[in-house]
Amino acid sequence: MELNTLRAFVQVAHDGSFSLAAEHLFLTQPAISKRIATLESELDTRLFDRMGRQIFLTEAGRHLLPRAEHIIDQLSDMRRELANLTGRVAGSLAMATSHHIGLHRLPAVLRSYSDTNPQVDLDIRFMESEKACQSVEQGELELAVVTLPLNPVDALQSRIIWHDPMAVVVGLDHPLAKQRAVSLRELLDYPAVLPSRGTYTRSLIEQRIGQHHLHVNCTLSTDYLETLKMMATIGLGWSLLPEILVDDHLVQLQVPKLKLSRSLGIVTHHKRTLSNAARAMRELLLFSGSK
Repeated sequence: MELNTLRAFVQVAHDGSFSLAAEHLFLTQPAISKRIATLESELDTRLFDRMGRQIFLTEAGRHLLPRAEHIIDQLSDMRRELANLTGRVAGSLAMATSHHIGLHRLPAVLRSYSDTNPQVDLDIRFMESEKACQSVEQGELELAVVTLPLNPVDALQSRIIWHDPMAVVVGLDHPLAKQRAVSLRELLDYPAVLPSRGTYTRSLIEQRIGQHHLHVNCTLSTDYLETLKMMATIGLGWSLLPEILVDDHLVQLQVPKLKLSRSLGIVTHHKRTLSNAARAMRELLLFSGSK
């Protein structure tokens, strides 16, 4: 049983599609199908039921999946441990970050990292913080630089790099723009444009407002903070954005009961041995946060 056949099986199981698995593994669909057929032949059992364009794990497939994931993780961990003995910083580093952090916090860090470690191939994936944490938890990525979860996840280790103070903002023509200081209840009389429900930032906002037994009227939402800034600027509602995004097209309101700050930082897996490339990135990030 080859490692590549197990990787193909796990990827198809996660994606629920041979074609998607082929894209993720940079293979052709026939190559993926051949690997699955080889594995099924070796185990003398069907691992997937194919129903039209949909595929489903059989009972045997469901039993194999966690064992296959464990084998892949153990072999990958062993390779990293052996590679780390050389002290050489090279290879590929698969990591994730959010669009906001990638735009406003990481450019200088990435430039410095690339200059110092030219033999590392960076595989940076831009995604929501919640999905990035899930990818680290599932072993798909070595680390993520994201908005940190409000509630710790047992499998993950978080390190704060930056504190990200938030600002309540409105457009220049908003009815509250000339007041500057407003009460929370007065603010909530107006519609809001906020991050999508379920995101760490939206949960933080709703948690704080809920402490006062109040509710927010969110009429529009998106995961992209730059888009929220645009919507607030043109008067579609008040918003709560990182202070770093506030400019002359927005008015920052003082709302004493809605002073919030997010924690931005690194997420890694407790049980994963980081490669030298990932360790170098973590050290550089920690250093940048200490300045």
